[in-house]
Amino acid sequence: MNLLYLEDLAPGQHFSGGVPIRIEDGRVRTFAAEFDPQPFHLDDVAATASVFQGLAASGWHTAAVSMRLLIDSDFKPAGGIVGAGFDELRWPLPVRPGDELRVECEVLEVRPSKSRPEQGLVKLRTTTLNQDDKTVQISVGNLVVKRRRISSSDLNEGATE
Repeated sequence: MNLLYLEDLAPGQHFSGGVPIRIEDGRVRTFAAEFDPQPFHLDDVAATASVFQGLAASGWHTAAVSMRLLIDSDFKPAGGIVGAGFDELRWPLPVRPGDELRVECEVLEVRPSKSRPEQGLVKLRTTTLNQDDKTVQISVGNLVVKRRRISSSDLNEGATE
């Protein structure tokens, strides 16, 4: 496993996930029962009458699966996947039991931290797709990534973020 430091990353780089994860009916209901207990995540009849027109996984379930897929992907930042917040999180299509999800990532921005020269920030777009290559989640997150080396000019900048 090759860890990626801030210096290894550049806008336009792409990374992909490992093995797709199949969304099981029971896990949709179990997750929803604990974290998002709305009828369209739990009950087939209520789900059919909802805007989803059938049982749909919670978006937060999709986000959790996407996180796992990201961790299992070939994107391996030094220090781990440490989030500093999201600029965007959307669910354009529902995830259904039986769907198989995978992720693709693109580096949008890389910048060293002015206040913490040992690290920087990476803006990463992560797209979660189903087995039909349809997008079910898009997130743009900001990640803290370690730097491989710190130059003396980095230490002398003195500016804060």
